[in-house]
Amino acid sequence: MMRNRFHASKRAFGWFFAFILFVGSAFAGGLDSSVQQMIVSIAPDWNASTGKLQFFERTNGEWKAAGPAIPVLYGKNGLVWGRGVFGTDEPGTHKQEHDGRAPAGVFKIGTIYTYDSALPSGAKYPFHTVGAGDAWIDDVNSPDYNKHVTVDPANPPPWFEKEKMRHGDFAYHWLVEIRHNSDPPVANGGSAIFFHIRRGPARKTAGCTTMAEDDLVKLIRWLRADKHPHYALLPRSEYEAKWKAWGLPSPQEASAVMP
Repeated sequence: MMRNRFHASKRAFGWFFAFILFVGSAFAGGLDSSVQQMIVSIAPDWNASTGKLQFFERTNGEWKAAGPAIPVLYGKNGLVWGRGVFGTDEPGTHKQEHDGRAPAGVFKIGTIYTYDSALPSGAKYPFHTVGAGDAWIDDVNSPDYNKHVTVDPANPPPWFEKEKMRHGDFAYHWLVEIRHNSDPPVANGGSAIFFHIRRGPARKTAGCTTMAEDDLVKLIRWLRADKHPHYALLPRSEYEAKWKAWGLPSPQEASAVMP
C-alpha cells in the first residue's frame, strides 16, 4: 500500500514538474539576450508599402534608439506573415513566391553581398563580393531554393542567366540578407529578401525593404555580427500586440517609426 502511494506521488510530482516546465516555456518567449542590435520598421497596416525604419541597441536589457528614423519601402502589395525567428507560427496567410508582399515578423540578419571588394569605411561585418558565378535561387522546385550558390561562370547551367546576382544594377550594389524562410527554406515560401537601395522614393518592391543609398550605407556601417542583429517588420496593430512578448523596443521607444 505504502509502495503504491509512493509511486502515485512520484508520478503526480512528475506531471506537476512537466506542467511547470510547459508553462515556463510558454511565457519565456522573446529574443535571446545575445541580440543586442535591432532594426525596427512599423507599417501603418498590412496593405502598406511605405514606412519608417530605425536602429536600436540593447544595453543592460534596455533598448535605445541608435539613430533617427529613415523612410523605407516594402512590397507593392503590402505585408504578409513571413518565416523567421517570430512570425512562422502566426495564424493566417504566409508569404509565397511572387506575391509582391514583404514578410512580417522578426528575422536574423545574414551576409552582406556587394559588387565591391570591401565594405564601406568603418564597417565590420561578414560580406561576400559578388562575382560572375554567384546566383540566388528562386526556383521553387530547386533543392537550392532560397540559397546563395556559386557556379563556374565559364560553363554555367541553363538556369543561371535568370538567377545570377551580378547584373551591374545600382539597386543591388549592396544587399543585406534578411533571413526569411532560410532555416530551413520552405518550397514556395518566398526567396531573396534583402535590404537594398531603392529605385526611387516611391518605387515599391517585390518583397524587400529598400531605402536611399546613404541610409543603407549607414546601416552597413552600424551592423556588428557579435551583437546578433535582427530585423522586426510588423504592421502597427501587430507590433503593439506583440512587442513585449517578443522582447522588442516598446512603442514609446519606437515612437519615431510609429505611423
